Amino acid sequence: MSVNDERLTPARRPKLADLVIGTLRKRISEGEYEAGGKLPTENQMTAIFGVSRTVVREAIAALSADGLVQSRQGAGVFVMTNAASAFAAIGAERSNKISVALNVLEVRMGIEIEAAALAALRRSASQEAAIQEAWNEFERLLTQGAPTGKSDFAFHRAIAAATNNPFYIEVLDGLGSRTIPCDVVSPWSTESSLTLEYQQGLQREHLAILQAIAAQDAEGAREAMRQHLWLSQERYRQRLRDQ
Repeated sequence: MSVNDERLTPARRPKLADLVIGTLRKRISEGEYEAGGKLPTENQMTAIFGVSRTVVREAIAALSADGLVQSRQGAGVFVMTNAASAFAAIGAERSNKISVALNVLEVRMGIEIEAAALAALRRSASQEAAIQEAWNEFERLLTQGAPTGKSDFAFHRAIAAATNNPFYIEVLDGLGSRTIPCDVVSPWSTESSLTLEYQQGLQREHLAILQAIAAQDAEGAREAMRQHLWLSQERYRQRLRDQ
């Protein structure tokens, strides 16, 4: 399956500063840049991201305004000790109670349904390709009988990135891939959620979302994501009833 929509053009391109901000947020939230630690120098970041000093300074100013980093005269830019967000704390929760999984899914519905619609309206050609590639990787792993959890999360994260709003990515990163039921590391993973039939159903739901985003059908993307996450909730509720 491939989605070919070269005729479509993005509604707007993300600013370079937004891309730098999103990457730095992700690295801070994942601990690559630790609290109290120093970020790369301005010169290093221009080389890392391939952007100008002006773009780097704009990104640092935005992160500083959000309380994530602090510039110290003559010393550099440091990650604030309170940079971990509330969503990161949620992501650290390791409870295997299905009620917690349902709560996480409810939060995801509030976020990802609208994210899918925005992605349909705003995605660039490269962002659409990233969503397609995540779908293809899920399909490849499914064919090989390999765990698909990471590619599942990558699919949803690529949609968040295609909104061109870095906060959608931040929230999804905070919730983490543990919310993907077919991920072997998820606290809610079971043998039934790792079956071929189960994951084929997920892939069909993903395809409906992908096709709507490719067609720039915001309402279709919104409805396809709503259906996907609602069905996930129903699967968890069924497991709860079975217990």
